[in-house]
Amino acid sequence: MATTVTVLDDYQGCCAFLDAAHELDDSDLRLDVEHRHLAASALPARLADSDAVILIRERTTLTRELLAQLPNLKLVVQTGRLSSAIDLEACDDLGIAVRDGTGSPTAPAELTWLLIMAGCRRLGGYLDRQARGEWQRSSDRLETESLGHAVSGRTLGIWGLGKIGSLVVGYAEAFGMQVIAHGRESSAGRAFQLGVEFEPDRRAFLARCDVVTLHLKLNDETRGMISAADLAAMRAEALLVNTSRAELIRPGALLDALDAGRPGSAALDVYENEPDGARPYQHHSRVLATPHLGFVERDTFERYFSTAFRQVREFFAAKN
Repeated sequence: MATTVTVLDDYQGCCAFLDAAHELDDSDLRLDVEHRHLAASALPARLADSDAVILIRERTTLTRELLAQLPNLKLVVQTGRLSSAIDLEACDDLGIAVRDGTGSPTAPAELTWLLIMAGCRRLGGYLDRQARGEWQRSSDRLETESLGHAVSGRTLGIWGLGKIGSLVVGYAEAFGMQVIAHGRESSAGRAFQLGVEFEPDRRAFLARCDVVTLHLKLNDETRGMISAADLAAMRAEALLVNTSRAELIRPGALLDALDAGRPGSAALDVYENEPDGARPYQHHSRVLATPHLGFVERDTFERYFSTAFRQVREFFAAKN
């Protein structure tokens, strides 16, 4: 009898067509791909016959309540690093094995730089207006604020100088930006290694930057750590870029801050309760919104799924 391996949330419909799918050749593993994002209430029925589930990052959460309704489930594989999307204690209690893979900073760092450039040049507004037949207009405002600007000579603040943030330093310096870092002690040490100024005072850091990009891990300490008062400390013309986690900012604070004029704009790739949580930002006049594309590119998907399919194959081979 074939073993059913279910991949959830394959929005692009690409999983079965990756070169990595050949990892399942000549095996009794049956690939079952779900392209939609399913509500939690629909998951027990959808996964009833699944022997293994592969998660694409944190698109779906596996709670204890859900896992308890899946008696056939023997293995969960998280593409990328393990996250809070999986109740690990429940998996252990229920005898469900868990595997994870590795991540790469390249794709999210490149998207971060894309959003910095596009946000500064008001690219989203220009493309939207051009699609409606208007030429060289980025907004309804008839003033210099509607113009974009170059990044050269301006100051980029990187909050969280880990692997991704460190790559962004190199991009920024190549384009002539001054870089300031902020974060924990580890970021201070990395800033010293890279020859980057470190500003320990949060409000002073935010007030000095033309662009601030967030590169923090989400945990109990960082969840909601960025407040309305922090956002208000930013410049009226500043750009906030977030390709990390939406939950770093207190709920509702960013929309209120944008409406109040500080920061002046935002470029976002992450949202609470995706995908529905992106809607308030998608048509906001001060927001450039992308649909969580930080890791969504071919090289990353090949790496993720090559590891995931190999882990599934090895797990069930060892059980036979």
